[in-house]
Amino acid sequence: MAKEKMGAGDRIAPASGKLGIMIPGMGAVATTFVAGVEAVRRGHAKPIGSLTQMGTVRLGKRTEGRTPKVSEFVPLAVLEKLVFTGWDIFEDDMFTAASKAGVIEKELLDKVKPFLQSVKPRKAVFDRHYVKKLDGHHVKSGKTKMDLAEQLRADIRDFKKTSGADRLVMIWCGSTEIFMQQTAAHSSVKSFEKALKESSPDIAPSMIYAYAALMEGVPFANGAPNLTVDIPAMHELSRRNSAPICGKDFKTGQTLIKTVLAPTFKARMLGVSGWYSTNILGNRDGEVLDDPESFKTKEESKLGVLEHILQPDLYPELYGNIFHKVRINYYPPRGDNKEGWDNIDIFGWLNYPMQIKVDFLCRDSILAAPIVLDLVLFLDLAQRTPGLRGLGIQEWLSFYFKSPMTAPGLYPEHDLFIQSMKLKNTLRHLRGEEMITHLGLEYYD
Repeated sequence: MAKEKMGAGDRIAPASGKLGIMIPGMGAVATTFVAGVEAVRRGHAKPIGSLTQMGTVRLGKRTEGRTPKVSEFVPLAVLEKLVFTGWDIFEDDMFTAASKAGVIEKELLDKVKPFLQSVKPRKAVFDRHYVKKLDGHHVKSGKTKMDLAEQLRADIRDFKKTSGADRLVMIWCGSTEIFMQQTAAHSSVKSFEKALKESSPDIAPSMIYAYAALMEGVPFANGAPNLTVDIPAMHELSRRNSAPICGKDFKTGQTLIKTVLAPTFKARMLGVSGWYSTNILGNRDGEVLDDPESFKTKEESKLGVLEHILQPDLYPELYGNIFHKVRINYYPPRGDNKEGWDNIDIFGWLNYPMQIKVDFLCRDSILAAPIVLDLVLFLDLAQRTPGLRGLGIQEWLSFYFKSPMTAPGLYPEHDLFIQSMKLKNTLRHLRGEEMITHLGLEYYD
């Protein structure tokens, strides 16, 4: 496919009409996101944590004083035009699901109750082989996995028709599946479709959702560490149908802090000898991750961060012998209020050792919800942008993920500050503005 030239800001299609948001997995993250959007729309809350709603982007020199809001700089869909649907293995509407999740206080939840009650889940594609700790009966049945994919495609078309949505985006807020690696079934669209027809075990439920979305020309974001769209078949399908993709695994709590601290140590050439991370979490995510096979998928996502940021091959004396351990413990009394502990052993001048200890008492879904909002709005923008829609992977959205997807053979950028610069420079580029390099020599001529 010939790539269209980027930087033609006047060619970005307008965000006219409704934007439909489709969410596989209507648990704590999804309900916190949708309830929050409705609360903001009704004036009950502010969209704190959302770059698209509260962030700004500097343009030109510091002396020019041009710092518009992101939402004013690029044509994003407005919150009032968002409509929602989803799939889940439980029949609970979004109000009931949000009440059970226990993230949002009853007083605020009651203010958006009628709206949340109107969002009812469609039957899900689910197989306990891939998520062993959950079981539900609100599920689709089909002769083959291709049959299930066709049922999802029918759901997508039905939602677009009944909601009046002009454009659609799908974002995975479902559970972490068992650890999977690429096989021949994932190598091309042709081989993937053959595997669907044969109901191959190489095709996980999340992949069936992604396939259905991309076949319908719908952008797809993967909020879990699952393989899902990080395979050649999905890259091919994404580019073919101009349906942008991004992932993997929302960067919310402990890993967010990791991608702030690790660049600090590297920038100052401080050594790291050990980094021990452990979490306690009591929501459905914690229960799923209590299964060793699902935890393996999450562990791979979390462990890759330090290696890519610190580059031990380039700095073996500083980072060549790090002991890095990650643990997640299911602890029901904590609910969605995850607690992450980090013990970091560093060393400095003359090899003198030092320690840093972090105790982050965070709210997992509160941190994830604004990420979901930003991703659906930016993916919709990408599909309306000639220079982005045919690229497939949207690496400029790495800012939001623990394990960012990249072009094959390209290492991911995990440094939060590099990711932020990449995202904002992409927006500048789309609108024909100069890149910000922070060189600043011109101020001293």
